[in-house]
Amino acid sequence: MPAGTSSFEHLSEEELEAHMRVARYGEFVLSDAVRPSYDLQVVPCQGYRHDRYRDEQARIDVPVVMAAVSCERMFDTFLDLLDPLGQLVDVVLESSHHQQRQRHTDFYREHIDLPVLKSILYDYEDLLVNDGCTGVAVLNPAIPLEVQFDEHKLLIIYGEDLADFEQILQQHGIRRDESIRFITEAEHVHSSSETYAQQFEELKFRLGMDSYDYAARL
Repeated sequence: MPAGTSSFEHLSEEELEAHMRVARYGEFVLSDAVRPSYDLQVVPCQGYRHDRYRDEQARIDVPVVMAAVSCERMFDTFLDLLDPLGQLVDVVLESSHHQQRQRHTDFYREHIDLPVLKSILYDYEDLLVNDGCTGVAVLNPAIPLEVQFDEHKLLIIYGEDLADFEQILQQHGIRRDESIRFITEAEHVHSSSETYAQQFEELKFRLGMDSYDYAARL
């Protein structure tokens, strides 16, 4: 496909709607939050791989595990991945509602008991799984470790020792595949709604959050 063009550019409304209705790719099921390019530059599939994140401020490379998990086990896997963080965590909500796709606003809450956080997140499972404009990150800065459930519904874990997280992924049937490509690595589209935007505000209120320049912290 020529640079600067989109696989969605010349689709009819019927073709686009048909593509957006497709959630299953083999045994892998997408949530409603995101869809791949019409020409399937990346075919969605389940698995995890290793990567590295460059912290420019600290001038270090941080080990990363990235995972794509089929929709039916996505949320439970995310919650189980929080356990190695400890009983007292910080949480960040990420929103791109009413904004351009390249930008998002972050809201930060320090020092919340993990069981309390999990209980609140359970109440908003539909929002977290199916809204393409909502992401959440849970971290323990003292360790430091972080688990991110991003707008694309990828699970991304940052930290020096990620063995416990890999074990949890494997217990959920997520296999290591260093050649896997994720939906973020090609053209894709996000889905959201005003209902989800309102639910995000409710979740933000439940967590007692303020706006925060999260990107500057990384």
